[in-house]
Amino acid sequence: MAAAFDGHGSRWWVAGGYAIEWAVGRRFRGHADIDVLVLRRDHLVVQRALPDWEWWAADAPGRLRPWRPGETLPTRVHDIWCRPDPGAPWRLQVMLDESRGGEWNSRRDPGVRRPLDALTGASPAAGGIPYLTPEVQLYYKAKDPRPKDEADFRAALPVLTTPQRHWLAAAITRTYGAPHPWIACLTG
Repeated sequence: MAAAFDGHGSRWWVAGGYAIEWAVGRRFRGHADIDVLVLRRDHLVVQRALPDWEWWAADAPGRLRPWRPGETLPTRVHDIWCRPDPGAPWRLQVMLDESRGGEWNSRRDPGVRRPLDALTGASPAAGGIPYLTPEVQLYYKAKDPRPKDEADFRAALPVLTTPQRHWLAAAITRTYGAPHPWIACLTG
């Protein structure tokens, strides 16, 4: 995926479980696909990066539709599912997120923000591939944590810095409310 997305002039990040594993520095669970975060303003990069693949827009929860070449997706679409051909399993989920200037804004709460430069993790395990920092990825996983999200949180907690923990606790509280089961672990 890195080779496909590099060189198109748009920012992108590996997200999901792989981003957490790269932050932690080791693999600890299986993955069904690769998650990539792209800014909404750059979402057409997906079609340029994967010109021979199928692209499907998640137009409503649980409903996919073909994404036409060159189509600007409406703001209600937050995910694009991609596969190399009709008989293949989904290989890539592209998540679209909001930004303004040089700042990322959460699509779930526009008051939750970070400078775009603060979204990129750096780890030898990633081999130079940009990945979403663990606190931002965990913020999304905190909405309705599934068992794999809980595993990601437990694995990432020891590597989160104090500023990352504080940011994540504040973002979770602001967006999802308190109490949240992760807050005590982040602030304790």
